[in-house]
Amino acid sequence: MKKIELMLADDHTIVREGLLKMLQLETDFKVVGDVSNGRQAVELAKKILPDVILMDIAMPLLNGLEAARQIVKALPKTKVLILSAHSDDAYVTHAEEAGAAGFLLKQSSSSEVCQAIRHVAKGGKYFSAEVSKRMGRLSSLP
Repeated sequence: MKKIELMLADDHTIVREGLLKMLQLETDFKVVGDVSNGRQAVELAKKILPDVILMDIAMPLLNGLEAARQIVKALPKTKVLILSAHSDDAYVTHAEEAGAAGFLLKQSSSSEVCQAIRHVAKGGKYFSAEVSKRMGRLSSLP
């Protein structure tokens, strides 16, 4: 079985290292790269063609939303999954507009992150429970 190839994009080293350790415990994942800013994310993604990118929003040189937009445009098979501390509805909306396949909060559990990666790798969309609940309320308004 082919492993899901992942790239990590977050400007906090400890976050990237923690994600790497967590994802290495999963037998169906392979982390193929990690970067600390949006420009690096776009450049490396074009070179290594990962299946899924876990992308922070707030990064130097190029924010994660614009990096996601550029990656999705250049690499339509690569899925971008936003992993952010920012949960405002505007961020979620902008992430969707940028072509992100999902939006996870950094407060998510490791099992939820893994579930989300598997889901978007198969072509689905995934949003943290808190985000989904809010989006559901928002979409049901007249």
